Amino acid sequence: MSDAQVIVVGAGPAGSSTAWHLARLGVDVLVLDRAHFPRDKPCAEYLSPEASRVLASMDALADCEAAGAAQLAGMTVRSPNGSLIRGDFAAAHGFRGFRDRGLALPRRVLDAILLDRARAAGARVAEGVRVTDVLLGAHGAAVGVRTLDDEGGTHERRAPLVVGADGLRSVIARRLGLVRRQRLPRRMAMVAHYRGVADVGAYGEMHVERDGYAGLADVGGGMTNIAVVAPAARLRRAGKTPEAFFESWLSARAHLGARLVHAERVGAVRATGPFAHRTRRGWASGAALVGDAADFFDPFTGEGIYAALRGGELLASYAAAAVGASGRAQADAALTAYDGERRRIFGGKWRVERLVGFAVAMPWLMNRAAAALGRRKDLADLFVGVAGDFVPPREVLSLRYLLRLVATI
Repeated sequence: MSDAQVIVVGAGPAGSSTAWHLARLGVDVLVLDRAHFPRDKPCAEYLSPEASRVLASMDALADCEAAGAAQLAGMTVRSPNGSLIRGDFAAAHGFRGFRDRGLALPRRVLDAILLDRARAAGARVAEGVRVTDVLLGAHGAAVGVRTLDDEGGTHERRAPLVVGADGLRSVIARRLGLVRRQRLPRRMAMVAHYRGVADVGAYGEMHVERDGYAGLADVGGGMTNIAVVAPAARLRRAGKTPEAFFESWLSARAHLGARLVHAERVGAVRATGPFAHRTRRGWASGAALVGDAADFFDPFTGEGIYAALRGGELLASYAAAAVGASGRAQADAALTAYDGERRRIFGGKWRVERLVGFAVAMPWLMNRAAAALGRRKDLADLFVGVAGDFVPPREVLSLRYLLRLVATI
């Protein structure tokens, strides 16, 4: 006997988006999360202009804006030698997002809004429930999950389809053998909120240094999100707590430390990572992956929340087809189609992310690129538009773009 048609593991943006879209299709959905909401989550908390389209479709955009979400006009990037790039979301290149601005909102607020929308659509939600394993049936297909609740009780919950929306260290992806071994850069992020940071404006900021980078953004209510991303090996060698490493890293950079002199940290420094989580594919028989559980490379381009929301929107129709299939082969065909479409939609952005990660790891290259983009705002606007998810990645992956960039260098 099934507990639902679909069990969604994880109630962050990916899980809530998946649950909302499935419930609207008439699918019986059960969402499980180990946390109790609202809860804090280490994240840059940036939502690209195109993320607002998915929020609007879920009737969540007005709630996010009413909660005080900050409005971001674009992004600035500072290279290790101090060269500056500034790109605007509303620019002369002719591409337009759903909105001309991005949003930034604490995850404590955003995730609670999205989960409420999933509930309103008809999804059932169980908080304080940790998924510990995947139940396997005939021929190794997923048929449910094993859980542990806050009181220590263990349960088996069954469904024709399990969706792993459980983040970087996805239990679902690992138990089903979908995680790829790789040698990509392993970075850790440390994130905190501050009040009173000097000179925070309407642009998200990225500050690239020789040993990592920092991101700053207004997230509304007078608070600034500050994230430091550094190689995991450097953090281990430093022998410091994440909090001590975070504070010392910022204070060692004069252009950042000076802006924090009169600032006050609100809450703890939270760490997450290592990043560079990749999977062999986004499905297994009886299961699908979405959001960070499916793929995540590096937070520099701010892909996470949009990819989670868009991924849930994308998965829903394929998941509904899988649970309504007449047999395992037909269900697997629906999930195979989902994975192909996921790669088609996100593949270009993944390539851009990897190129950016390569540049960030090579200071001399980052300095040259920043100097060139600082002189050519039209090229900078295109790049920021790709980061905003409304300019097609092919615009910055094209030979024409690269030749124009090289000519500027």
